[in-house]
Amino acid sequence: MNYNKKTVTDIDVKGKKVLLRCDFNVPLAKDGSGKITDDKRIRAALPTIQYLLDNGAAVIACSHMGKPKGEWKSELSLKPVAVRLSELLGKEVIMAADIIGEDAQAKAAALQPGQILLLENLRYDKGETKNDPAFAKALADLAGADGIYVSDAFGTVHRAHASTAGVAAYLPAVSGFLIQKELEIIGGALAAPKRPLVAILGGSKVSSKIGVINNLLEIADTIIIGGGMAYTFSAAQGGKIGDSLLEADWEDYANEMVKKAADKGVKLLLPVDTVAADAFAPDANTQVVAAGEIPDGWQGLDIGPKTVELYQAAVADAGTVIWNGPMGVFEFDKFAVGTKAVAEALSKTSAITIIGGGDSAAAVQQLGYAEKMTHISTGGGASLEFMEGKELPGVAALLDK
Repeated sequence: MNYNKKTVTDIDVKGKKVLLRCDFNVPLAKDGSGKITDDKRIRAALPTIQYLLDNGAAVIACSHMGKPKGEWKSELSLKPVAVRLSELLGKEVIMAADIIGEDAQAKAAALQPGQILLLENLRYDKGETKNDPAFAKALADLAGADGIYVSDAFGTVHRAHASTAGVAAYLPAVSGFLIQKELEIIGGALAAPKRPLVAILGGSKVSSKIGVINNLLEIADTIIIGGGMAYTFSAAQGGKIGDSLLEADWEDYANEMVKKAADKGVKLLLPVDTVAADAFAPDANTQVVAAGEIPDGWQGLDIGPKTVELYQAAVADAGTVIWNGPMGVFEFDKFAVGTKAVAEALSKTSAITIIGGGDSAAAVQQLGYAEKMTHISTGGGASLEFMEGKELPGVAALLDK
């Protein structure tokens, strides 16, 4: 797949209407007040929006929010986003009452260079997730005959939806700065990494990471396994894992990955000890046991101290580190030690450090190491599929350089 795609700086946007796909799927307060509890995703879109406005474009921004599944749910309206975006830009954000209806059409038609319009939640229309060509064309038509499509929602590019891929059939499609950065940094790490390339894979399930492990075995020098999926590897090798998380159906695959790593000369590091707990609870009793020796009635919830040392040493002299998935149940302080130790080790290395979105991004931010990382991906599922080597529909739809 070609990651060398045209960006907003490769085209002339002056006097053009730009349909801009953003990721404004921000968390809202649970009290129904519509208050945004974290505006990080809105802030992340600002460089592209500001560039387009400064260069004389009229911007028609669009995004989804939650999963309304084709129904108009007032609690998933993008109105709070329009208010916050307006504050951040220091200018009015015109809000459409619909997506492709009369109000959106009228407001898009009247939009002048330097102005910004925000459409309602794309997923209020079933045509969005179905990639319905009629819905995609109606979106594209808002930008007019000489309009341009700019994709800047990396978290959605692994989905072939109307606003992420379908509109590219009707408008010239380029990336914004957010997607450009993701493609350059993650794409660069996969295509021509600074070596040694160390991949740290955690999280609960082997099944969700098997494609990533498989692909990274072709390019990595070292692969580190942590989190719940380590127990499936342990069980596959005959270890006792007590009540730890196990995907029995994936034991054969785990053994295949171990063999493939050996055949390819890739170091595959598995935990050598485990912090075991007598319950899945923040205040559970704990003991440190050797990997594969977890007693019945106990479950592994974090990597142990010897494993922490082993993993820290493995990243110390890395050239590039890609990290996806926590080492333990980091939501509980008692079992966040392994994840914190890995984050700390990455903060001290001179390597290019890439955090692959999702839980690992949340962990790095929560633990206060975000500023020390080279890049934190804005898309969990998208970055995972990127690392699997899968074609991302929302990237494939963009014009090649």
